[in-house]
Formats: sequence, structure tokens, C-alpha cells
Amino acid sequence: MHPILSDRRRLGLYLLGWLPIGLLLTAGLSERTTWLAAAAVFLPLSIVFAFISLNAGYLCRVFPIDARASVWRTAFVHVVAAAMASAIWIGIGQVWAGAVDLLAPGLHAGTAFAERRLLIFVVGALLFWLASILHYLLIAFEASQHAERRAIELSLLTRDAELKALRAQIDPHFLFNSLHSISALTTVDPAAARRMCLLLAEFLRETLRLGANSRISLADEFALADRFLEIERVRLGSRLQVTRETDPQAIACLVPPLLIQPLVENAVVHGVSQLVEGGTIHIAASRGGPTLTIKIENPCDPDRPRRQRAGLGLDLLKKRVVTQFGAEGTVLVEEDAGRFRVEVRIPAEVAA
Repeated sequence: MHPILSDRRRLGLYLLGWLPIGLLLTAGLSERTTWLAAAAVFLPLSIVFAFISLNAGYLCRVFPIDARASVWRTAFVHVVAAAMASAIWIGIGQVWAGAVDLLAPGLHAGTAFAERRLLIFVVGALLFWLASILHYLLIAFEASQHAERRAIELSLLTRDAELKALRAQIDPHFLFNSLHSISALTTVDPAAARRMCLLLAEFLRETLRLGANSRISLADEFALADRFLEIERVRLGSRLQVTRETDPQAIACLVPPLLIQPLVENAVVHGVSQLVEGGTIHIAASRGGPTLTIKIENPCDPDRPRRQRAGLGLDLLKKRVVTQFGAEGTVLVEEDAGRFRVEVRIPAEVAA
């Protein structure tokens, strides 16, 4: 079914658009008869031709304008179709004008219509061609919208694939670091190594559960980070301290899984663990309007080699944030006077 016929409101507006055409045709015929007779003939006939012109839409879809189609064949088809449509319209018009004469013999509508048949035929053909042009424009617009939607879908699929690839790199990276720590403990403190294995198993189980979601609450992400810190405390003991400052409005916000854990891991591996006296990691989360801000601050050795200043997890996190949030997501890193700070800003989302 034609899109116009499938919607009453659209059909009403379409028929209303043909009213000025009917009035123009009425003015042209009124020279041979009265305005009343001309209106009685052409106002109904303009509605009839409005429905006839809809056939141009089907014709345009059967004979599209593209590189594969013959321009001359398409033009010939539309010339023949316009002539046929106009001839049918004249036939209907002649019958209708005769009916008007039967109802009102003094109007002479049939005679006036017959005298203008050639002009009416040309007008009908031109109107049909105009309808064809408009349908081609409509088809091109629909194709453009479809291509745009398809491009957006492909962009989302590509972004999703990139995010999965980045997360796949984060998981083995963390696992490698944890297994390395367990290996170091097995000879020094076997009991601590066993406890660390159990904590690691719990952490990985929770990671798999939460990682199946595209978004988790900030509370769940903090709980995951706490499990990681518990694993690291087995190795570092009292050298690792943590403080947290959380805005109540921020705790319900949704974040991608494993957003905070790489930051905390970076703070431990490249910060606290490199200091003999250890240090305190400060974690803060706040919500300001449409933005969720997460800050991680830790002490660090300012004289450490440059290659140790940031880990792979932090680099991957930057790519994830940019890929997932575009310009709305930022990761700011700064180091000053033995303090290393990372600030993540993403759109604040709350579960419906």
C-alpha cells in the first residue's frame, strides 16, 4: 500500500494540497461557463487525479533512476504513463461533466469541458510528471535515511567490537599481574599465597558476573575494586591504605564494568607498591549535573623510570572511555610533587 493511503492524516493533507490545483483548473474553465459549473466539475476531478497520481509512486519504484537503468527507457515509460493517466482522467471528467449537465442542464458543463479537452490533457500529463518527480525525491530521501540508519548501526557494532577487544586485553593483563604476585608469595608465605588464590577466584567470578552487563552501578564497581584491594593487601599488608569520598548522588550512577579497577591497580602497582613505606590511595566520586567524576590519587616515586609512570591498564582505560563516550568522556592524568592523579569524567546515567 502507498504510504499516503496507509495514514488518514497524511491522506487528508495530501488531498488538501490538491485543492489549489482544483481552483486553478476551475478558473481556467470558468471562461467557457460559470464558476459554479467549473467548480462542480474540477474540484471533484482534482481529487480523482490526486488518486491517479499516486500510481506514479509504484512506477518510480519499478523503474528507479540509477546507474543500471536506461534513462531513455525510464523517460519513455513515464511519457506513456502520463498520457494514459491523463486520458483516463479526461474520460472520467467527460462522464462527470455530463452528469453535472443532467443535474443542472443550464450550466453547460459538458460542452465547456469538451472544448478544453486538449488543454486538460496537457495539464494532466504535466501533473503526473510532477508527481513522478516528487516520488523520485521521496524515494531518494528514504534511501538516504536508510543509509544513515545503517551507518549508525555499523558504527555501534564497530564500537561494541572495539570495547570487547579492549576489555579482553584488560582481563589477561590483570590476571598476569595477580599470578605474578602469587608466584612471589609461594616461597615467602605459602598461607598468604593460598589465601590470595581464593580471593583471586572470588574476584574473577565477580568480574565475569558483572562483565556480562554493559553497565553496572558505581556501588558494584566499588565492591569489585574492594575485592582487588583485598587481594593486594595480602601482598602489601599495612603498606596499602585506602580512603574513599563518595557523593550519595553518584553511587547510583551506571558505569562500564572494570572502570575503576584498572585505576586502582595502576595506583597499587605503579604507586604504593614502589614505595618502601607504602601509602594511601584516595578514591572520590561525585556527580555534577550531567557528569559523573571519579578521581583516584596515590603517592608515587617521582624518580622512578619514565616507562613505569603508567601501566597498560590505564592506557586501555583511556581507549575504552573515548570509544564508548566520545567527546563526553575524558581521562585526565597528572603528576605533581610525588602525587599521581587520574580523573575520569563520563555522562551520569541512572537506571530507570
